[in-house]
Amino acid sequence: MAIKKNGFIPSSAPEELKNVLKAVASEWGDKIQDMEEFHVIPLKGAMTNEVFQINWPTIHDDLHQKVLVRIYGEGVELFFNRDDEIRTFECMSKHGQGPRLLGRFPDGRIEEFIHARTLSAADLRDPEISALIAAKLREFHNLDMPGPKDVLLWKRLRTWLGNAKKFCSPKDAKDFCLNVLGDEINVLEKELAKDYQEIGFCHNDLQYGNIMMDEETRAITLIDYEYASYNPVAYDLANHFCEMAANYHTETPHLLDYSIYPDMEERRRFICAYLISSGNEPIDAEVEQLLIDAEKYTLANHLFWGLWGIISGHVNKIDFDYLEYARQRFQQYWLSKPLLLGS
Repeated sequence: MAIKKNGFIPSSAPEELKNVLKAVASEWGDKIQDMEEFHVIPLKGAMTNEVFQINWPTIHDDLHQKVLVRIYGEGVELFFNRDDEIRTFECMSKHGQGPRLLGRFPDGRIEEFIHARTLSAADLRDPEISALIAAKLREFHNLDMPGPKDVLLWKRLRTWLGNAKKFCSPKDAKDFCLNVLGDEINVLEKELAKDYQEIGFCHNDLQYGNIMMDEETRAITLIDYEYASYNPVAYDLANHFCEMAANYHTETPHLLDYSIYPDMEERRRFICAYLISSGNEPIDAEVEQLLIDAEKYTLANHLFWGLWGIISGHVNKIDFDYLEYARQRFQQYWLSKPLLLGS
């Protein structure tokens, strides 16, 4: 997609994108005569898509409009159905949960620009902000979304494993132990999936870059629902905890630091805030069970993002060392499994 990394949208950009941008500006009463009136600012941290802030002057000149342009990453159809994701996006918008969809073109879409701050890795460790995230996540899990409410985790893992095997050389497949992961997924499903567990609409990718906060109201908004589906809520909690080992805005964004993985007390505090936000004081047994379940689901989460890393490494051109990221997730899986499930 021909969008300049800094500066303006060139004349060589796809006509569909230019037409949709002009249409959005026109709807807001702004007449764009020259594409160079659109100013492009790249937004860092995205690992599936390329994301840009687009500004242009209003008819009053001293004010500027902003939108967000999302250019779809290559090979994303291997991870999710884009039409399903758009339906989720529109439904979330109707629920007042995220940005509005302003326009679509073949390789991407235009979204409302949320006037809030994207969180940093450090923000996740702030007790006050963490409690706000926990409450918002509980609200998210309680959404009544259209379509089937079946758990997608295990089906998705098996599908991604099949895709990873197609891309890997025999050597890489051996290095990643792909030949045994089918059995591992079966074991995890048997050990982790329990009838008592709550199923909710899960974000499944709650890293700090997908969380925004209004600095004045402290309101939290969760964005980017590409991987969202119904799953055990304990899995979504596990994913969020695992993301605390990451910082995607360093010179080595693919490197994870499990020495800073949240300890028992930090995880318990988050889960308490999550449960209390429903309006009832949770009993200790409920907190402890969810704490145990979430920790076990980190194993499924390591496989999930490990397989994602392998596939992304073969199809996505974004500057990120996907394969090294995958190696770290699988390494953590094999290190953690004996501790969480026994031998």
